[in-house]
Amino acid sequence: MASAAEQLAANFNVGSFAKATELKKRIWFTLGALIIYRLGTYIPVPGVDATVMGQLLAQHQGGILGMFNMFTGGALGRMTVFALNIMPYISASIIVQLMSTAVPSLEALKKEGEQGRKKLNQYTRYLTVFIALFQAYGIAVGLENMQSAAGSAVVHPGVFFLVSCVITLVGGTMFLMWLGEQITSRGVGNGISLIIFAGIVANLPHAMASLFQLGYTGALSPFFVLVFLVLAAVTITFIVFMEQAQRRVVIQYPKRQVGQRMFGGDTTHMPLKVNTAGVIPPIFASSVLLIPVTISGFMNGKSMPGWLSFLGEELGQGQPLYMLFYAAMIVFFSYFYAAVTFNPAETADNLRKQGGFIPGIRPGAATATYFDKILTRLTTIGAAYMVLVCLLPQILISRYNVPFYFGGTSLIIIVSVTIDTVTQVQSHLVAHQYQGLMRRSRGSKKQRVIRR
Repeated sequence: MASAAEQLAANFNVGSFAKATELKKRIWFTLGALIIYRLGTYIPVPGVDATVMGQLLAQHQGGILGMFNMFTGGALGRMTVFALNIMPYISASIIVQLMSTAVPSLEALKKEGEQGRKKLNQYTRYLTVFIALFQAYGIAVGLENMQSAAGSAVVHPGVFFLVSCVITLVGGTMFLMWLGEQITSRGVGNGISLIIFAGIVANLPHAMASLFQLGYTGALSPFFVLVFLVLAAVTITFIVFMEQAQRRVVIQYPKRQVGQRMFGGDTTHMPLKVNTAGVIPPIFASSVLLIPVTISGFMNGKSMPGWLSFLGEELGQGQPLYMLFYAAMIVFFSYFYAAVTFNPAETADNLRKQGGFIPGIRPGAATATYFDKILTRLTTIGAAYMVLVCLLPQILISRYNVPFYFGGTSLIIIVSVTIDTVTQVQSHLVAHQYQGLMRRSRGSKKQRVIRR
């Protein structure tokens, strides 16, 4: 008789998806929530001239505004209610995560399990409100000072505009935070990641259309367009491979006798991702390096120190100094974030308390040293991979004027979120198949009892 796993694999097909009613409800809920998000990116903030905002964003496309506009799916360029997007929540999550390793009280909460996690999530929400208030006020003040050839960005500046703009932007961020949590609990995938994913993907059709238009008009040769598409496919395949790459550490649990029964003696694996830091290093590096460019663009050379003007010119996207600092900061943040999120000493201590050990390695300090050595090697490979992927678009944009942000942070986010969502869909399908198999097994047992 075939095992349960073999029966699950044999019955796993497209028809199983049609029968998975719960999964279909989750998928439809996720799609509906993302549609609501995309509709909100077209609702403008009251009192802002959209034409002037479009011109100003075009002038600062190479700065930090251009990068944030990409993450928001164009909501920042149109200055809509979702202009801040979910970025304040991400910043708050990173800050709380970093503080939970440095502040003893927060570190104790992290070890309390589900109850502690709920408290940390609540602190993250409070910090999100504070960050959103600060950023919304900065945007509102900045909008009042923005001028272009078409006029001022704000139709009627004043206290009323400041208050209404701050309330609108903060309310939009809090709604997206709530919407992301609803997607996570009632939909498929991580809601916050899917919102960022939807914002980035929304710009892809326009970027691809621009690329083909340049090829059609002769601005780019058809051969170059073909090579670009092949290179894009190869890069995506490489990112998928690196995001799924793991170093599996063998963990052995000794046998122990309880009464007349023998327990333990199992061998498991502890998976350590090659890209331990995820997409955090390129986001931090881009944000830090684009600050001088953004400031110099807003000041337009007026009352600007010489050193800031030099940084604004030399740290522009595509410049050699920018690429050098970009690569160095990615490497730095990769090691920093990996060291913060994975504690070799704590992992080795937990493993010792559970009775597990690595074959050939003594428990305790030797195990912690072994984990630290593995983590250092994996972080080196992961940092080199991110530097390669993130510098590729800079070369294409600076040397070949490709109007498509190919690779980099956006592509890593797209691939990571896609892999995570597909994995969750497969988990729901396997669970549905297993439940169906158990029901058939119970039904066959009842029939045998009746026949007897």
